[in-house]
Amino acid sequence: MYNKHIFTLIFLTLGFQVTFAQEEEEKDLGTETVTVTKAYTPTVSDAFKIKSVPNMNDSIVLQKKPINYSIFSVPVASTFTPSKGTASKVEKLPPPVLYNSYASLGAGLYGNVLGEFYTSRTINRDENFDIGFNHLSSRGGINGVELNDTFYDTRLDASYAKRDRDLDWGAAIGLQHQLYNWYGIEPGVFSETVINSIDERQNYYMGEVSGHINVEDAYFKRADLKYRRFFDAVSSGENRAIFNTGFEFPMNEETFNAKVKLDYVGGTFENASVSSVDNDNGISYGNLQVGVNPSLTMLRDDLSLNLGVNLVYGMDLENSESNFYIYPAVTASYRLLDETVIAYGGVTGELKQNSYYDFVEGNPFVSPTLTIAPTDSQYNAYVGFKGQLLPNLSYNVKGSYTAENNTPLYTLNPRNDFRSDDKGYYYGNSFGLFYDDIKTLGIFGELNVDVNRNFTAGANVEIYDYNTETGNPAWNLPNLQASLFMDYQIGEKWYAGVNLFYVGEREDFSSTVVQNAQPSEFPATLITLDGYFDANAHVGYRYTDQWSFFIKGANLSNNDYQRWSNFQVQGIQILGGATYKFDF
Repeated sequence: MYNKHIFTLIFLTLGFQVTFAQEEEEKDLGTETVTVTKAYTPTVSDAFKIKSVPNMNDSIVLQKKPINYSIFSVPVASTFTPSKGTASKVEKLPPPVLYNSYASLGAGLYGNVLGEFYTSRTINRDENFDIGFNHLSSRGGINGVELNDTFYDTRLDASYAKRDRDLDWGAAIGLQHQLYNWYGIEPGVFSETVINSIDERQNYYMGEVSGHINVEDAYFKRADLKYRRFFDAVSSGENRAIFNTGFEFPMNEETFNAKVKLDYVGGTFENASVSSVDNDNGISYGNLQVGVNPSLTMLRDDLSLNLGVNLVYGMDLENSESNFYIYPAVTASYRLLDETVIAYGGVTGELKQNSYYDFVEGNPFVSPTLTIAPTDSQYNAYVGFKGQLLPNLSYNVKGSYTAENNTPLYTLNPRNDFRSDDKGYYYGNSFGLFYDDIKTLGIFGELNVDVNRNFTAGANVEIYDYNTETGNPAWNLPNLQASLFMDYQIGEKWYAGVNLFYVGEREDFSSTVVQNAQPSEFPATLITLDGYFDANAHVGYRYTDQWSFFIKGANLSNNDYQRWSNFQVQGIQILGGATYKFDF
């Protein structure tokens, strides 16, 4: 009771004070200026914290009563017997059987024959010896061809290699025999008597030896040497020797490289140019190049940069002339988006060494009367992007611009009715060389699909625009090329593939030799070769680990096109055969 009276008194006192304060506020207190001499700086005082476990001052506290537990066990009979666990077995695929040799033989239409043999012999852990043999021939029989159009190409290669801890070295030898015919005479022009008198057969022979050495953990990195002898059935002969070596000097995060190259080519043609009325003088040539290529390689995370220069001293040994050339050698690549977009580009140049052997590889119907000279490739500037659009889809796009002096172009030789050489290549049925200065703008695009190990496909397109110094067309060079390929592994036994390609229009000209006139004054007719499409395919069946059978088809669209002027190709070609793998 006493406490209640105290609380009542306090409450009445507070109420009276509030009432009095309100009455005072109703009076006019007037105005007054207040000057603040100190900014208001509020503070927060510590709040009263409630204890998480308050003390209980209750007079009644319940006491916990102890509880005792007891278990009444009753035995129960059990018949359950757990079975022992066993690990599941993983079926192991048998490892593929590897053989060190194989032989393949096939035959088909036009009397086409394909033969291949290869063996790789391991002498010991560090040494091995390889032998390879390839043969492709045809009995000919192209519709509308008035001369013999048979051909064959046979090559034998052997190599030896030895690997040590710090270096590897080896040597190789190669032999090749090719037979072709200058069968591309214009139909309906020559009499049967003239046709029967033409000896259109040409044979090419090649032999080469080479050696190399590669060194690890040394400034001297590599060296290789090759010598080749090439000659034909009309007393033409050529020697080629190439020596390359390289050095590498690490410099902190950069690498300084130095490459040295010596390249010699020389030979003779017993016959004069087809444009000459008389076959009284042969053609001799000899070209030597000495080149040094210093460069600095820098790698910075996503950037790869190579800064270099190509210095070449070229000598025309036959005419006692020489020139010094300086070419750029700068390349770079940068990862813009990891593997998705990689930008690359460069500016390079070189003095290209041309040879009779290389021209025959490009066009086997050339005449043995060529003028051999190097090509001054002043610069090749290019920029492109490549990468992975998807995990199984890659691309490559590139634009380029090149400037070359003395570029060799294949052109149809003129018909020369004044000649009576041993071989019949002067009836407008062979090709010579025309050198021109060319600037080329090019665009290249490529897509590759690699779905899995069983299916791959790809396509590419090349577009070129040529600007020649003489104002002539870029003879026999197409403005457009495209190709498509697919390879498919059908199960464990079957496999198949397709290769399609298209080559655009080319231009050439035919002419006739006129006595006491320059070749530029010969009467000529412009020739436009149509673009052509070619389809090739193959199907194979693996009968056992050692035996497999195949069928190959070429020119399946049966287009009667001309790869070179007046040189028709074979129609549909079907060839079947078998391959046998074995240990030898």
